[in-house]
Amino acid sequence: MAAPALARVLTAAPRALGSPVGGRARCSGVPPGPPLPPAAPPWDPPERARLRAREHKEKRQRQRRERAALGGAGPQVPTAPPKGWTPKTVVEYQHPVDPDGKKATGVALPPAYSPRYVEAAWYSWWEQQGLFTPPASVPGGGQVLSLVLPPPNVTGSLHLGHALTVALQDALVRWRRMQGWSVLWVPGTDHAGIATQAMVERWLWQQRGLRRQDLTRSEFLEEVWTWKQRHGDEILRQLRALGASLDWSRCAFTMDPGFSRAVAEAFVRLHEAGLIHRDRCLVTWSCALRSALADVEVEPRALTGPTALRVPGCPQPVTFGVLVTFAYPVEGGDGLELPVATTRPETMLGDVAVAVHPDDPRYMHLHGRHLRHPFTGQLLPVVTDPTVEPARGTGAVKVTPGHSSPDLALARAHGLPVLSVIGDDGTMCPPGGGWLQGIHRFVAREKVMAALAERGLYRGAQDHAMTLPMCSRSGDVIEYLLKSQWFLRCREMAERAREAVTSGRLQLIPKFHEKNWKTWMDNIGDWCLSRQLWWGHRVPAYRVGVSSAGSPPEHPEGLWVVGRSEAEARAAAARTLRCPPGELQLQQDPDVLDTWFSSALFPFAALGWPEETPDLQRFYPTNVLETGSDLLFFWVARMVMLGQQLTGRLPFSQVLLHSLVRDAHGRKMSKSLGNVIDPCDIIAGASLQELQERLHHRLLDPHELTVATEGQRRQFPHGIPECGTDALRMALCSHNVHGDDIRLDVGTALSYRHFCNKIWNAVKFVLAALGPDFVPQPPEEMVPQHPMDRWVLSRLVQAVSECGRRMEALEVHGAIAAVHHFWLRSFCDVYLETAKPTLRHPATAAETRRTLLSCAELGLRLLAPFAPFLGEELWQRLPRAPPAPPTLCLAPFPDAARLAHWRCPKVEAEVAAMQEVVRTARALRDTFRLGAARPPVGGSHLGGVWVAMLGGGAIPACSAQWRCGARRRRRIRWQRWAPPSRPWHRWGLCSSSPRGRSQTWAPAGWGPPRALTPTSTSACGGWWSRRPPRPSSVPAAAASSVASRPSGGPRGPGRAPPALAPNSRSPFSAPSLPAWPKRWRPWTPPAPPRTQVSGGGTPGPNKPPESPNDFSASLFLFGDMSRAVRSQLGGGGGDGGGTQVSRLRPSSPADLVQEPPDAGGIRELPAPRNRPPETSLSPRPPSPRPATTVTS
Repeated sequence: MAAPALARVLTAAPRALGSPVGGRARCSGVPPGPPLPPAAPPWDPPERARLRAREHKEKRQRQRRERAALGGAGPQVPTAPPKGWTPKTVVEYQHPVDPDGKKATGVALPPAYSPRYVEAAWYSWWEQQGLFTPPASVPGGGQVLSLVLPPPNVTGSLHLGHALTVALQDALVRWRRMQGWSVLWVPGTDHAGIATQAMVERWLWQQRGLRRQDLTRSEFLEEVWTWKQRHGDEILRQLRALGASLDWSRCAFTMDPGFSRAVAEAFVRLHEAGLIHRDRCLVTWSCALRSALADVEVEPRALTGPTALRVPGCPQPVTFGVLVTFAYPVEGGDGLELPVATTRPETMLGDVAVAVHPDDPRYMHLHGRHLRHPFTGQLLPVVTDPTVEPARGTGAVKVTPGHSSPDLALARAHGLPVLSVIGDDGTMCPPGGGWLQGIHRFVAREKVMAALAERGLYRGAQDHAMTLPMCSRSGDVIEYLLKSQWFLRCREMAERAREAVTSGRLQLIPKFHEKNWKTWMDNIGDWCLSRQLWWGHRVPAYRVGVSSAGSPPEHPEGLWVVGRSEAEARAAAARTLRCPPGELQLQQDPDVLDTWFSSALFPFAALGWPEETPDLQRFYPTNVLETGSDLLFFWVARMVMLGQQLTGRLPFSQVLLHSLVRDAHGRKMSKSLGNVIDPCDIIAGASLQELQERLHHRLLDPHELTVATEGQRRQFPHGIPECGTDALRMALCSHNVHGDDIRLDVGTALSYRHFCNKIWNAVKFVLAALGPDFVPQPPEEMVPQHPMDRWVLSRLVQAVSECGRRMEALEVHGAIAAVHHFWLRSFCDVYLETAKPTLRHPATAAETRRTLLSCAELGLRLLAPFAPFLGEELWQRLPRAPPAPPTLCLAPFPDAARLAHWRCPKVEAEVAAMQEVVRTARALRDTFRLGAARPPVGGSHLGGVWVAMLGGGAIPACSAQWRCGARRRRRIRWQRWAPPSRPWHRWGLCSSSPRGRSQTWAPAGWGPPRALTPTSTSACGGWWSRRPPRPSSVPAAAASSVASRPSGGPRGPGRAPPALAPNSRSPFSAPSLPAWPKRWRPWTPPAPPRTQVSGGGTPGPNKPPESPNDFSASLFLFGDMSRAVRSQLGGGGGDGGGTQVSRLRPSSPADLVQEPPDAGGIRELPAPRNRPPETSLSPRPPSPRPATTVTS
């Protein structure tokens, strides 16, 4: 088939081998400059090493001191700009759009990829065309994908954690939409009761000097709605900038009237089912927020000993992790006392008893006695309880039921009273005594211990490891206060949620979350729904009072009724009390419901529940949910419980939980650290000045602002480069969200911008190759004939199959890796290079153009779910066979089953072998510091080429001059590298080296060199070789300086040793070589094939047939590979000088598989270093044989 095409393929390999490595320019036939000086030893003397270690230690100590001064801003961040970041030319789109809003695609493309140009005008056109809204009906039913976007809080802007969720969900949505599914992706925002109210209160204080209590409830709510309008629109703008294909016609807000009706309906139904009740219990209370919290909103912090922490509202840091011991005097005047130990001495004012174990012999004499409280004078009984641990502390436990759940249970068991001595704001309150009333609880701690010391009751303190409950919202220390609240019984719902995961009806991805799910469901308690806030859904419960007699006598705390409206509640109260409704006074509960209660209704409330709307019938339950793993119990578990309870169905069948998002240095994203990145800053770029100006607009206290400013300066000293939406989306999707914490780095997005530029240039090349007169055909109908066409299309099918399989498994990172590898490694790096010569040949140009179009068109379809803007911009400019969809968003996603006829594993294996040859040759060339010129030949040089077999293929390598250097000597010693076909070819140090002849690595019996050759006696410091150059390639002037091979050593065919020059000494220590080592066996490579000589030459008798079946024989070892590689790498031809190989053929297919016995000898080489070569190159010596030129 195509001998010319095959010749062009084979020609590309030697040309690739000769490409410069590490930025070094090639030179051929140009005399080099003077030899480079010897490299300095890489190691330092011992004294210098000690000084350097001390310098590094002092630097680390200085950095720790700086971080401590900044309040723990995190590790030192390097100030170097991102790799490969150079200012780019910004190109704006300034052409008019079409009447329907479509971007003009008939204009010329910019010379380079510019995100602003590419992303302009496309999203608005997609919205105008209604591409994100599912059709009203699908013929034949069709498959449906529905999911909801986790509603972000309206407290501010999105960060990279939100952007990760958006990128993953949008990739799934666009992929299914291209497969023909009916897709609904519901957007929305959450009112975030606690966070929003705290933010607005801080803003009112900083801007107007007002507190929430200075305003009425309605006035404060007006301020919050104004805040929501300002920041909620910013969030929606960010979502559009990220390219999220959301159905904006169904956008929901959790405080909308329709959603508020759904919240009230859910509360009433759960109350009627007996799951919601009102009780007086201990709740987790945040004094900074003055509100109750759910248990999952409490973060336990482990302390190993005394730790000073800042507490909101306290003037100085508070030390925790200390166990204080004091004594209660025993009533009776006999001088007895009972010591107790506690970490909360300020709560002793609320003690009602002291408990001891009934079998503790230390306190049996105190059973039934009473203790005198030193401050209140109350008598405290000594009670016995088996739950007391005698070995813990003093063995006696103070009972404070008003501030401890275990103490409350003990008090109720023994009929003890309950006292509360800490108020809602965290200050002391009666019956704590007037001397402490209104004092902060942690300031009162010091006063209580001082007063105990004055009375002689203080017995000391000791370090104590403990777990401190912290508020995840405000950073305050949690208090346990006794409150009357609304609670939701979760035990029955939790059992059904656990069974859903156990039975497989609900799938958690990754699966290791299932264990935590089951554990949490087994230990769940009642959920406190009440929040003491103004912003949120008010509890639809009303306290009933009778105008004539106040509260009903049988309800001392008042009768509470629940209703969807006040009228419904009044009617229910009238039926209960059997009195006219007009005589009742109803007062709605001022508390609001927990934000997570309304958010748990989002999957079905956003679709119209409780009404049976068409959307609810068609799109509920949803298919999949993607969110952060930290929301598994905050949100996901509650959606599952309430979804099954209120609708009877699971809200979704799959949950993809991504790991915690951190910055590039492993730190948690925090506004106070300055490492929270706005996705729009990566999309459009931002200077350091702009970043810090936005930081000052945030509501941070002065200390946090100082730390955040310094952290931002260290992390982004040069600002953030413009990367574009597509690069950001691909960088986010490239992370394995199924594993450990995700470290998001701006440098990753920058590398994907370079990848976008690669695609941009590749498609521009395709467009130029097609020309204006090209007539396209459907890509699936193409049947390739040329080997490289078959190879690239087979690689395309492999990418399509891998991408589809990964997306089905919700492994988006694997799908984008498959797409990235095809575009970069298969299409751009290999096929485009081989297509350039075939495009110039009329016989193969047409097929190559069709292959280019097929790869580009299908490749852009693969890219569309991850990079929609770049894909749309380039896809719109490609010629397409009719009928074609109007947009890439609706183009069919490539199907591996329809492209199965393109699979060709045999050709893939053959090209992979060729690529391995090229990679190995390049690695060896860079390792040995070979340039384009041929190295000189001499006694202190390594000359020649050897070929070893590795993995079934012939691997060429070269050897060149080495200069004396400890780094090189150490490297060779570590690699244990030796040519298998030349075991006598060894290295050592020359006698004039600064380190003498102390290091050689020859086997036993091979001594060190005796002397140098005459031309290398003047302190050359170079390496010597026992292998002399070929006599045919040594000039006469240098023949006298060549050392002879020992007479007893093995010789290759036609390689007789030259005569020694007069007065020269042999560099060998023995007149003959020992026997072959076992691991080095001689191998004679196959005879070199015949080549076609220009000027009337004829091919040899072993010419392979010109057919596609012999592609493997022609592609792999094209003839004498050693000569080709030496010619390209600068080593010269072994049989003669000046041979320029452009096409080589093997003598027979058998030569390709001939493998020497035990042909090892190559160990993996280290990565090349980017530094100038240290070889001293000399002009190529003349050859006595005439030069020949091989033509294709």
